[in-house]
Amino acid sequence: MVVEHEARGKAHTMIDEALTVERTQVQTRGERTRALRARQDAVVYPAVGRLQLYGDEPLAVDRASGMYLYDVEGNRYLDFFGGILTVSVGHCNEEVTEATIRQLKRAQHTSTLFVNEAMVAFAEKMRDVTPGDLSVSFFTSSGSEANETAIMTARMYTGRTDVIALRHGYSGRTQTAMSLTGQAPWRSGLVYDGYIKHVRNPNMFRRPAGMSEDAYLNLCVSEVEDVISSSTEGRIAAFIAEPIQGVGGFVVAPQDYFRRVKPIVEEAGGLLIIDEVQTGWGRTGVGMCAIGHWGVQPDVMTFAKGVANGYPVGVTITTPEIAAAVDHLTLATFGGNPVAMATALATVEYIERHGLVRNAAERGRQLRAHLERLCSQRACVGEVRGMGLMQAIEFVADDGRPDAARAGAFVSAARRHGLILGKGGMGGNVIRIAPPLIVTAEQIEEAARVMGLALQEVA
Repeated sequence: MVVEHEARGKAHTMIDEALTVERTQVQTRGERTRALRARQDAVVYPAVGRLQLYGDEPLAVDRASGMYLYDVEGNRYLDFFGGILTVSVGHCNEEVTEATIRQLKRAQHTSTLFVNEAMVAFAEKMRDVTPGDLSVSFFTSSGSEANETAIMTARMYTGRTDVIALRHGYSGRTQTAMSLTGQAPWRSGLVYDGYIKHVRNPNMFRRPAGMSEDAYLNLCVSEVEDVISSSTEGRIAAFIAEPIQGVGGFVVAPQDYFRRVKPIVEEAGGLLIIDEVQTGWGRTGVGMCAIGHWGVQPDVMTFAKGVANGYPVGVTITTPEIAAAVDHLTLATFGGNPVAMATALATVEYIERHGLVRNAAERGRQLRAHLERLCSQRACVGEVRGMGLMQAIEFVADDGRPDAARAGAFVSAARRHGLILGKGGMGGNVIRIAPPLIVTAEQIEEAARVMGLALQEVA
């Protein structure tokens, strides 16, 4: 979508009317953005300003509504990344926001030292929408903390320390979470958990040349056995994985992968931890939880991001037996915060009430068809992949290596035309496309039109 430059303070209806006249490209960076960025640089860690997932210029957001962001210069953008898969039911969703306000007026914070009805209600909802016997939750403020809690729980339950994780996975920014992460750029702090071992991830696109998909799947599964037998004491606490690697570039695990890995993990005495921080809450269009597509029952699951539409909530859920192993004193000061819990419950109920899992499936098929059409004859595109409203384009050079420069140019071009996309992948060459679940057929069409323009510019 090409963005109109609106005068600040005009009503939203004025913006919509302006879109009916001749369209122009956005003013990507103006005085307001430069001034705000300068203020940020003076008082915020420099590392925060280095990461540009949304294009080659900073994006200073002023406000947001539904599927749209508005920057401080007055430009409007169609958001197809949703705050890194966090805005699940649209920016400033009125129904969710009303639930947040009601709880804010009732009780803002108590800590879990007190009985909290909002936390109990959301924990009951978690029990109802997660698979199998998962029914007991621990609440935190982020996906990093949720994964940290999952590993702690597995170690206390099994009495063992070794954990198997996937290369190219991403688990967060706490010490344990960074140790689980299989990507050098996202590991920092110089201290790591030496009991965490990484195995080959089943990325079929990046399998060795000449190797069939079946042979590569066999190799990935056998490596789990090999690492357990050679790099641990033969008994482990857990195996943790994302069904679709998020930061890793939306890499979808093969259909049989988890069914084959779980018996190996069980034989080694470990728990299967499934990280659905990015894939959860209808994103993949196969149910509230993506793991249903793979037909396995996790022992522990973790969630964050889209569970509360942008409010900071992390969830670790497991069975009563496993949860009972955490028998020392523990709490999370902001975990189970009543406002966060009311917001999360309202978000999940909104997804259910409005059929957004079905919408993710339908709009995901529509989006995928456009991506395959646009990219089928482009030598610079190695693969289109994904599930539901979690789709990716991987850009490659002539020799098949990751082409980060072209991916960056594509995201920047799309943004100039008013469309926000994300980047990821080990080589920084993967376009991550993940609009909020409320996206309409018309908005998919508009995004596809813009991506076609961007592809022409960079190809």
